[in-house]
Order: sequence, then C-alpha cells, then structure tokens
Amino acid sequence: MALNAQNEPQLSSVSGEGETLLGEQQLSLFSDGDRSLIDSIRQQRTGDLATNTAEKEGTRPLKICISGYRSAPFGGGQGIYIKYLSKALVEAGHSVDVISGQPYPELDKRVKLIKLPGLDLFTNGLLSVRPRHVVSLTNIIEWLSKLTGGFGEPYCFSRRLYQYLTAHRDDYDIIHDNQCLGWDMLKIQRDGFCLLTTIHHPITSDLQIALNASDHWWEKILIRRWHSFLTMQKKVAAQLNNIVTVSERSYADIIQSFNLKQENIKLIYNGIDTDEFKPLANTERDRWQIMATASADQPLKGLRFLLLAFSQLTKKYPELHLLLVSKPKIGGETETLIAQLGIGDKIKFVHGISTSAMVEHYAKSSIAVVPSIYEGFGLPAGEAMACGVPVIATDGGALPEVVGQAGLTVAVKDADAIAAAIEKLLSNPKAREQYGQLGRKRIENNFSWQLAADQISVMYCQIIDAQPKADIVAAEQPKVEHANG
Repeated sequence: MALNAQNEPQLSSVSGEGETLLGEQQLSLFSDGDRSLIDSIRQQRTGDLATNTAEKEGTRPLKICISGYRSAPFGGGQGIYIKYLSKALVEAGHSVDVISGQPYPELDKRVKLIKLPGLDLFTNGLLSVRPRHVVSLTNIIEWLSKLTGGFGEPYCFSRRLYQYLTAHRDDYDIIHDNQCLGWDMLKIQRDGFCLLTTIHHPITSDLQIALNASDHWWEKILIRRWHSFLTMQKKVAAQLNNIVTVSERSYADIIQSFNLKQENIKLIYNGIDTDEFKPLANTERDRWQIMATASADQPLKGLRFLLLAFSQLTKKYPELHLLLVSKPKIGGETETLIAQLGIGDKIKFVHGISTSAMVEHYAKSSIAVVPSIYEGFGLPAGEAMACGVPVIATDGGALPEVVGQAGLTVAVKDADAIAAAIEKLLSNPKAREQYGQLGRKRIENNFSWQLAADQISVMYCQIIDAQPKADIVAAEQPKVEHANG
C-alpha cells in the first residue's frame, strides 16, 4: 500500500508546522458514525480548554493519591504516565503519593511511593505461594485466577487499595486511579472518596487483535479466559462518575466499548518530558540504524510487520540493522519469525534500560518506527519525535493524533508500506533532518506534562467541589453493582 501523501509536509520549510491538534482531519481513521462523535469531542474539548484557562487560577494545593495496579517503568505506558504526571503535579504545587502494586514505578524524589504488593505471580510463578499467603482471601483469589488462566491483578489490587484507603481516609483530597477498574473502585467512590479514573484505551481492542492473530481454537479459549476481567472493567467503568482519557481515538472507543455517558469522560492529552527526551548535539547518527520500541510478543504492537519489512530491506541494504527496545519470549513467535527470516544477526534487543540510555539510542538512530496496530496514545512515537528522530508510524489508534504531519504515516499491518517509508527516508538525508525538526517542534508545541497537570488539577478541584458532604454520602449510599463479584 502506498504512503499516505496527506501526511507529508513540504520539506523545503520547517517553519510552517503550527497546526493544532483540534484542527487536524484524520478521516481515514473513522467511520461516518465515529466522525460525529469525534467532532463533538473536539467541540467539548475546545470548551473545556477555555473553561480550564478561566478556572486555573481557582485551583489550590491538594493532597493527591495516584494508584496503579502495576506500574512498570519500562514495560508499557502506565508506569510512564504515573512517573511524569506525578512529577508535573508536584511541580504544580501539589503533594503526591503513588500507591502501586508490582512492578513498581520509578518516581521523582519528591513523590512518595507506597508499595501495595500482591503475589506478582507473572514474575514469581504459581509455586511461589507459601502457607502464609493463603490467610488472605485476596491472595487466594489472585492465585486461583492465575491458576485457571485468568488475570486477577486489577480486582485484587482494588481490594487492597480499598482496605488501605479506608484506614487512611483523611490523608488525601482525591484519588486518581490509573486504569484498575476493579470492583472495589466502586466501593471507594460509594464511600465518598473523590475519585478520578484514567482509562488509556479499552482492552477490548487488545482482545480482538489477539484473537485475530491466533490460528488455533484452543489459543482463542485461553485468550478469552485471560481477558475475562474485561467483564468487570466494563461494568465498573459504566458506574464511575469521573473518567479521563488521553486521545480522541481512545475517547470514542471507550464510549462505544464500555457504553459510557459522554458527560462522564474528559480528554486530556499525555505529555512528553522534553527536558529528558531531547536531541543530543554531540552524538553522531548511524545512517543504517533503525529503532523501535515494541513489546515483542504482543500482536497489538505489530512488531511482526516491521520484521517482515526489515527483512525485505536487508536484501537491498545489507548494512541495515535494527535496534529493538524489547524482550522477546524465548522460543516465542518473535524469535521464531526472526529465525525463519534469517535476520537474527542484524537485530539487537535491549530492555530495562534507563531513560538516558533510551535517549542515547534515539540519538544514534536514523529512523524510528512505531508499527502498532493500536495505540491509545503512542508514547514511543512522541518520545522519538522529542529526540529529533524522524518517525514512521502506522495509523493505528491515536498515532495520527501524535504524529500529525510531522512524520510518515502508513496503514496498519502493511509490511510493504513500512518498507517503502523506511526506504524513502533512507534515501533522503534532507527529509530525515527536516522530519526530525518537525517532530521535535510538534511535541514541544502540543504535548506538555505541565499542561496536562494544569488541566487535571482543574478537574480535581471540580470533582472535589461537586462532592456531597460526608454525612449526605453516608445517608445516601447507592447500590454498587456486583461490587463483591
């Protein structure tokens, strides 16, 4: 498939990239039904931004609790979201605690980490459980869920969090949960805690993509079993009063997949820390190094299609090599495909690296590729752009919202299009340089964690000010659907 020419800027100038996110059109992404919803999102967001600007002066220092059932600093966007949002909120004058299960996030030294450990069975294995663990009903639920192929961490974390907050009720003005959506989050809301929930994207998309990538009936059964927590998440999300998400695409998909009321969900874009993710002036780029950050064996991330494209290109460009920030499963689909293609000697994997090491890798790379089938936001694209690396991304999920016209966009699942885009940039040094400059400028202009923190601070104050008094809440506790399920 050919490249999307609408996403190519005039490369003779880098000064004209000043369009705002609200004005961009991505008609190829949405059905006609989606378009009316996207238009209404933009109208609402325009109004919200105006309101936030007017109300920002009315915000005040708050005691904030950000919770995350797992917050790995290198294994997905949730840990990154917690790290940088908590830092920006502290810099905005708030006091912030982070309560997290394993794996724990890396945090600014001004943010307090409160560890709320579970069994962490995905790391430790089922045989790690000892008699002392089974005195807890929550631990038993978590162990049985893993034993039967399920994923009980969100529910079990919500139980532990509810217990903790009940004992520390006066410590916080507001609880900001990062996509747990466990049953006991409804108890937290019911008991009068001010609660805001971030949903990055509906996991229904992960389920469908995983099912589509599976060729065996028994694999599909296991996939459906693991994703069975979605039943809980859908029901919990539908009963939450205050939700925020991170892109227009996620906004539309969450409303449709979780059957939410539009008035209960707001859009606040993620940021990119441009002080950390930045070009390195004294580092020479390797013309033949391509870089990608993608979970190796998750179909959602589309790494298969990048590997197929890379295999095509190495026949013509034998100097080409690929750096993957990823950890493939031993004997998994990624390792198997690499062996079949005979490109193992041209690929290097790194994982668990520091932010500074990541930035250095970007600085040495000629092109960054984001081959995802779906992204709720697209932090890898934003971070690469902030580092001044020319980006090639698919049109999966919210990636066009992040990349805009400051990079090349190709269709999802199209190895030929990825290969054509890489070759286009390999053969044009001027295009690489100017796309790198456009990308950096776009991130600086549109995606700031400080702006996100300011907008979320306004939401916090609105939620707190609208919260009924404790005596009213106690007298009018609503029924929580399946809260003990």
